[in-house]
Amino acid sequence: MKKLVLALLTLLGISPLKAAEIPADTVLYATPESVNEFRDAAFGIFIHWGIYSIFGQGEWYLNYGPQREEYAKAASAFYPANFNAAQWVKSFKDAGAKYITITTRHHDGFSMFHTEYSPYNIVDATPFGRDIIKELADECEKQGMRLHFYYSHVDWMRDDYPMGRTGHDNGKKPENADWPQYYRFMNNQLTELLTKYGKVGAIWFDGKWDHDEDTIPFNWQLEQQYNMIHRLQPDCLVANNHHEDVYPGEDIQIFERDLPGENTAGYSEQAISSLPLETCQTMNGMWGYKIVDKNYKSVPVLIKMLVEAAGRGGNLLLNVGPQPDGSIPADALERLSAIGDWLKIYGETVYSTRRGDFPPQAWGTSTRKGNKLYVHVFDTANPVIYLPLTAKIKKARTFPDADAVKFTKMSSGGYCLEIGKCPNVIDYVVELETE
Repeated sequence: MKKLVLALLTLLGISPLKAAEIPADTVLYATPESVNEFRDAAFGIFIHWGIYSIFGQGEWYLNYGPQREEYAKAASAFYPANFNAAQWVKSFKDAGAKYITITTRHHDGFSMFHTEYSPYNIVDATPFGRDIIKELADECEKQGMRLHFYYSHVDWMRDDYPMGRTGHDNGKKPENADWPQYYRFMNNQLTELLTKYGKVGAIWFDGKWDHDEDTIPFNWQLEQQYNMIHRLQPDCLVANNHHEDVYPGEDIQIFERDLPGENTAGYSEQAISSLPLETCQTMNGMWGYKIVDKNYKSVPVLIKMLVEAAGRGGNLLLNVGPQPDGSIPADALERLSAIGDWLKIYGETVYSTRRGDFPPQAWGTSTRKGNKLYVHVFDTANPVIYLPLTAKIKKARTFPDADAVKFTKMSSGGYCLEIGKCPNVIDYVVELETE
């Protein structure tokens, strides 16, 4: 097995000797190049898909509904005949997304890849018999799309996972909990994902919150796990949706259902770090497919969300829940196409930018790229807006038309920008050239 892993690392362009030379107690991080690439991406697509989609009740169905033995029978009916990796990647690429994050294993314990460490997987437990993750990884490589892997720390199916505050009514046997065994299982699966599926952009963890009510703090052994990931693929970023301040070894800070600095959903009380930021948000209400969930956000709302995330220095990871047959819902495709059309024109003001020079304002936000500051105006009711800007403005013009915009430096500080009567657009953008 060791020789096989070393050979795979060599194929991936990773030097096992250099990794081995690093002291075991050193906290490792992803390479600066991969961190910057992630910062520049701005927009990714989140995919929540598994056998739970058959029930049409969302990805937490096992927590609320059937016993685990009955739930597991759904695997024998999972046959996503309309899954087409090439169509998926093309649709997401046309939408302007730069990466995809997909659930390789959610809290129900079902693996969407062919793993030797559990028969409860897409190849061995379903009549479909195809490795979804492998097909998607190959297609992402072909189309130049970065692929990230969601991986749950929680397992409502396995007895060796020490039960936390979720998954209690599904027939698990708490007396059979065995953390060392479960930890080895997870790390074995992560090693498979990082050595058999090409270059991985990030491992996106979820579930640490399952033990946040324990009387004695639960030791997830995150640092060792993070180091293992960084040793196997030095370019691979680590993210953890734990709703807490960042831990050593993490390369991305996640904000669930919230923009950085807001806490409207109650999941984002952590302090904002200097790491790359990512807001994960649903397109409708649920993460996984729910048959009655037609509460899709409008295109203007989604575009505003993307721009607001960029204005706060973060990416938007926008979720889609594929249908049981493997097709993307038509409502989602319609919105993705519209976002792609917008980004074809305004992408320059979002991609490869950093947070704006001042906090979000009532009228909108800003993003910066070099000596250019892009002012994004969502509320155009007032013909004049105030910019709390310390940098000196040299020129101001509309984007993309490049029409001159008048500005006045205020004696009290900042500038007034005369946007006048604006056209009816989702985001009225003014490009400032600054010193």
